[in-house]
Amino acid sequence: MTKTLYNPQQLEPVWQKRWEEAELFQHTAHTKSEAERLFLLFAFAYPSGAGLHVGHVESKTALDILARYHRMHGKQVFFPVGWDAFGLPAENYAIKTGIPPVTTTQNAIDTFSRQIKRLGISYDWASEVATCHPEYYKWTQWIFVQLYNKGLAYRGKGKVNWCPQDQTVLANEQVVNGACERCGTQVVQKDLEQWYFKITEYQDELISGLDQVDWPEATKQHQLNWIGKKEGIEITYQVADSEETIICFTSRPETNFGATFIALAPEHEFVQKLASGQIEAPEEVRQDIADYITAAKAKSELDRQMEGRKKSGVFTGYYAINNLNGARMPIWVSDFVLGGFGTGALVGVPAHDVRDFQFATQFDLPIVRVVVGADGDTAEVTEESQVQEDEGTMINSEFLDGLDIHSATAKMMDHLEEKGWGKRVVSYKLRDWLISRQRYWGAPIPVVYDPDGNPHPVKDEHLPWLLPTDVEFKPTGESPLVHSKEFIERTERLYGKGWRPEFDTMDTFVDSSWYFLRYTDARNTERFADPEQLAKWLPVDLYMIGPEHIVLHLLYSRFFTKFLRDEGYLEFDEPFMKMRHQGMILGPDGKKMSKSKGNVINPDEVIEKFGADTLRMYEMFMGPLEADKPWSVTSVAGVYRFLQRVYKLVMIEIDATADQESTELTPTALDVRRKLHRTLQKVTDDIPKLKFNTAIATCMELINEWEKASQPNQGVGLQRVDLSVLIRMLAPFAPFLAEELYHQLNLSNPKPETSQPETVHLAEWPVWDAALVTTDRIKIPVQINGKVRDQLEISAEQQGDTETVVAAAQELPKIAAWLETETLIKHIYVPGKILNLVTKPR
Repeated sequence: MTKTLYNPQQLEPVWQKRWEEAELFQHTAHTKSEAERLFLLFAFAYPSGAGLHVGHVESKTALDILARYHRMHGKQVFFPVGWDAFGLPAENYAIKTGIPPVTTTQNAIDTFSRQIKRLGISYDWASEVATCHPEYYKWTQWIFVQLYNKGLAYRGKGKVNWCPQDQTVLANEQVVNGACERCGTQVVQKDLEQWYFKITEYQDELISGLDQVDWPEATKQHQLNWIGKKEGIEITYQVADSEETIICFTSRPETNFGATFIALAPEHEFVQKLASGQIEAPEEVRQDIADYITAAKAKSELDRQMEGRKKSGVFTGYYAINNLNGARMPIWVSDFVLGGFGTGALVGVPAHDVRDFQFATQFDLPIVRVVVGADGDTAEVTEESQVQEDEGTMINSEFLDGLDIHSATAKMMDHLEEKGWGKRVVSYKLRDWLISRQRYWGAPIPVVYDPDGNPHPVKDEHLPWLLPTDVEFKPTGESPLVHSKEFIERTERLYGKGWRPEFDTMDTFVDSSWYFLRYTDARNTERFADPEQLAKWLPVDLYMIGPEHIVLHLLYSRFFTKFLRDEGYLEFDEPFMKMRHQGMILGPDGKKMSKSKGNVINPDEVIEKFGADTLRMYEMFMGPLEADKPWSVTSVAGVYRFLQRVYKLVMIEIDATADQESTELTPTALDVRRKLHRTLQKVTDDIPKLKFNTAIATCMELINEWEKASQPNQGVGLQRVDLSVLIRMLAPFAPFLAEELYHQLNLSNPKPETSQPETVHLAEWPVWDAALVTTDRIKIPVQINGKVRDQLEISAEQQGDTETVVAAAQELPKIAAWLETETLIKHIYVPGKILNLVTKPR
């Protein structure tokens, strides 16, 4: 008798080795050149020393299922792999241990590669890239030079988030509750000379380009929020008893009759003059303002803007005059106003802005209602829930009274401009991209300085501008490159005595903003990629990326794409035409996995016990791809048992159907074949929609029915063609098991007239038989209290499902109308014959 126990630990490595030796998944192999092309992209991972985690498995498996599915449809699939290999963790580890980052990073890449191959992820390894390799960052530096030559890379002084522990600049998103997200040290603000990319040059196109892409709406909104485009007006207010004026930007000028205070950022020029004594103020007030400015420097911008944070501030002793009504508005300093956004000055309307309301209640400032919402509430605003921000009708606003707020906005802008009190402007929250990092493990900024301190880009012939190795990994507040003798000597040798290199390295976001372009021609030494390859594969058809990367990485990648397009290197506007996000795999306790919580699941351990196919199918079966899902040890074992059942059933059928290809199917076998084709129909529909959990659930239903219909050790008498359909349908989900069953079915050595590929993964995707999936329809009379009111048409399959029949009947228009005035008490159902709904008047 044929073996019916599947041993994944024994067989999976065998097929893994054969696939590698055959270079089965290179995009140039095994497909016709005219085949439809598909570029599937996974957001490449940072290769941490901890190795692959089950969250990586989820997203990689999802894309791998798509890749295998589309290859079986004859498409030329490009599914490359790479490593976001520069970064602070490897450098911090070097500080602790003295082991160079290049060593620990390569070890981590080796671990990740081994784990990914063991999972059966069908990557094109011939296109592998790593951002830390000189042949890669040569072109990262080349892009910097192109930006510099166009005036889009520049040096300037600015405030940065500074981590005293890591001794480096942090991006805003790396600051959590005022602390460094990696080490927990309190972050301070520091003025430094830095390098920037002028991403603001593309701010309008970064907005309009979102209309071209199929992304989740929430992701688009995050992009729009970060860019922060606002059309508004700058209103000039005279400071009472002074020659000073203050200009405030607002997008809601119609509420200005309700303005009761002005709030200035600590960085505002008026505040700085007060602190320095250039504007008169009592010594106590001046000192309070100076102390407040110092305290604000210790906070990140994200911390200052945090929702719900208790507002703080200092009254300057000065007032601004509201031109509309002559009201004197106290001028305050508050750090919830940012110096780099708008004009750094805010006109406070506490009845119609939540943050203004919080500030006004904190300092007992007047609150004046000038808008009535749909609720008609005209009472004094004393609770935050009363603050009307979005809709309403104007009151207490003279010539605006009775207008809706949108009409009033335009009328007020016209009025302010006519009076010379304001000017229409467009404001953006987006800032230029700060790329300087005082770190070692990153791509050196390709700039050298002449003896007079003027910057010059490194010449093309000197790229890659290599990262020196003679450094010590000790945080000093300067880049470790400062202490490299080789780096300094190299610069003087190539450029002349007295020349020095730029010692900062680039933000790792720079490396990851163009890697998808390099994939297309990863070994090219003359260009970042050949134009033909770029045109052939790009833009990316589907990008799978975690929701934690939906702001800056996407924004920067889009910026690079548009710049390179303008330079003539690309022929498209947006890099990622379709994007989806996977959810998070939570620990068995329902919480985010972390070592400190002891709830981390190691994929190696799961594979060792159950095999890679079980891990793949379990993670796809856990729930919708985009949802967060808790790990369940018992459910993993359940999927393992399912695959064992599949193997056993198929192997029994192979024995039972040997030499019986022409045998007529029994009624039982025909029923199973019908179920098989209905399953195939749903799986074929679900995979492109990324509905893997429902596809697998349907497969499980099939196996349950097949198993119930089977005779012990005899099967149901299916034919080889049926087994082939099942095996090919399972191939994207459980590639190792499918390959073994395909081999056992002997399709790799068939009769000449039925020649098949040597591997299931190059076989054609099966096509469901329309005649087999068609189900008979029946009509069931639906009564209410014994009188027929309508008829329900359902499939013959559904007639035995009472719950489904009753629910469907209640949705019939006539029945639904009747039930609007009647209460359903009970139902009486004779399967397939009649349904009576018993009701009573409400």
